[in-house]
Amino acid sequence: MRVSQLAQATALAVVLLFANTATIGHANAAEAESMIPQEALDSVAALREQALASDLGYRITESLTTEVGPRLAGSEADARAVAWAIARFKALGYDKVWTEPVTFPKWERRSERARVVGANAQPLAVTALGGSPAGTVEAEVVRFADLAALEAAPAGSLAGRIAFIDYRMERARDGSGYGPGSRVRSRGPSAAIHAGAAAFVMRSAGTDSHRNPHTGITRFDEGLTPIPSAALSVPDADQLSRLLALGPVRMQLALDCGWDGEYTSQNVIGQIDGSERPDEVVLIGGHLDSWDLGTGAVDDAAGVGITMAAGALIGKLPQRPARSIRVVAFANEEQGLHGGKAYAEAHAVDVGKHVIAAESDFGAGRIYGYSSSAPEYAAEADRRIAEALAPLGIEHLPGKGGPGPDIGPIAAKGAAWGWLAQDGTDYFDLHHTPDDTFDKIDPQALAQNVAAYAVFAYLAASVENDRASGFGSAPTSEDGTAIGK
Repeated sequence: MRVSQLAQATALAVVLLFANTATIGHANAAEAESMIPQEALDSVAALREQALASDLGYRITESLTTEVGPRLAGSEADARAVAWAIARFKALGYDKVWTEPVTFPKWERRSERARVVGANAQPLAVTALGGSPAGTVEAEVVRFADLAALEAAPAGSLAGRIAFIDYRMERARDGSGYGPGSRVRSRGPSAAIHAGAAAFVMRSAGTDSHRNPHTGITRFDEGLTPIPSAALSVPDADQLSRLLALGPVRMQLALDCGWDGEYTSQNVIGQIDGSERPDEVVLIGGHLDSWDLGTGAVDDAAGVGITMAAGALIGKLPQRPARSIRVVAFANEEQGLHGGKAYAEAHAVDVGKHVIAAESDFGAGRIYGYSSSAPEYAAEADRRIAEALAPLGIEHLPGKGGPGPDIGPIAAKGAAWGWLAQDGTDYFDLHHTPDDTFDKIDPQALAQNVAAYAVFAYLAASVENDRASGFGSAPTSEDGTAIGK
């Protein structure tokens, strides 16, 4: 999905936006000025209106969620999603379509259940966290208000018990409430182990009030023996908290899940060749995998549909931009940005050929803001892109944002990034739940996204007068956790 904790940090100077060489030379870069030719600026309005009127992105999203459905990394559906993406790129008329391997550990979910036992016996809606081991634990529950409280628990103080973090995530348009919520998921299990707990449960990292638990990847500190770890739906976390206020509560948690060897999936790549400099690319994309509870519509079939459609519309123009438009459907983002990391490593030697990169992975809400890591000598070109996005209701927000999750690894190697900020007010109502289904997609909002990505990619690929480049590093967050992941 899309905005990340990377995106909360202000970017440092990175590779020249719209570079045409891979030379390192900050002095020359200061003298160079990237511009967008007037011909491209004159034609972009028609592209924008065509994209707004098109339902192509919506139909691609419908196809992926309907024909493949949930796409857990390493599952049988993962392979079907790869085949779907190859066929879809070809059907859309992309000039080149290829795959690049991505190998990762394979995690499987088989069954999960939880219940309160004793005088107030009742079932609880629960889902295993990705990376959790299997196991059945019946024990007393100990509640903690937040991650810090559990981390402060003395070693051994939870021996034989179940740790429960009852942290309530805050709703925000930019998704900023997800950082603390996702840290509960990623760090809570290890904190529970350090305190001696036999199992870990948490209030889901979500903003809904439905009985739909939110899954997501967790990790265990090196040297620790993992324990069963799960998330309760928001109403069930409320119920458990009320029961605990009445007195001690025993819970039974039974998970059948775990790691099962390695799997090799694929990044699927489609390219619309540029008319003058086809070896230089503007990279856009989304991630092909999803969690298995819903059909992965807002996370991230929408992102795949948006960027596939944007590239296809540019490919149909009478006059293509100078540089190529490369669309990547990244493999296994959900369990550790594996596709983004693999792409960055595979293309480390040609980072300088990547003009700019942007990822759609924060749902299907309307885009409200734009920024990039363009250095000062590309400020005029960046301003022109912002002006072309303004009729879509998109505000220029220089100094804000950052690379999307799968773009983060190549940005860390020096690639420039663009940030097209989606409205995520309701995103975490659906994120990683059974409710992430195609009916939640607003066709008009999705078309606005397609228009924004088409305008952004077309103009970025049209820039000229860029005679040198400068390199830097994009900042990373403390734990690398990506919003929407």
